[in-house]
Amino acid sequence: MCRLSLVIVLAAAATVSAQSPALQVGRPPTPDEIRELGSAIAPDGAGLPQGSGTVAAGQKLFAAQCARCHGPAGEGDIGARLVGGQGTLATPRPLKTVGSFWPYATTLWDYVNRAMPFDQPGLLQPPEVYAAVAYVLNLNGIIAADQVMDATSLPKVRMPNRDGFVADPRPDVGKQRPKK
Repeated sequence: MCRLSLVIVLAAAATVSAQSPALQVGRPPTPDEIRELGSAIAPDGAGLPQGSGTVAAGQKLFAAQCARCHGPAGEGDIGARLVGGQGTLATPRPLKTVGSFWPYATTLWDYVNRAMPFDQPGLLQPPEVYAAVAYVLNLNGIIAADQVMDATSLPKVRMPNRDGFVADPRPDVGKQRPKK
């Protein structure tokens, strides 16, 4: 028992010392590194860039860049399933997809822009991101095949689960930050 206690104490000490500032591990990002991350896109579309994309262009892009992970129709493969799942969130086996779970189309744009394709995140240009998003929204029956997605139309898309989220009740969340 004594050895076990000693091992636990030593493991805890190693963990604490590894997180100590004395080791000088890591550093704050530079302003240029922060700028390279780009701005997050707000639910209301603030920060969306110029450009536009169609469902047809998105279908071609999806076949070339996305289907290898998400399947030809977004049904999932080695990557997450993107379509279906409507009506399953309240069941014992919910299927969380873009069409069933995501509350804002702008969040989808931001995610695709930052993280896709998986092996080359950030590769897509804004018009390609708009097109990919338009295609995925169309696959889920959220927008028509002839709709064009851009900085004006995308924030107006009403996602099926928009009202499925509740506001964060913490007092420090959601307060307006002072303008600089």
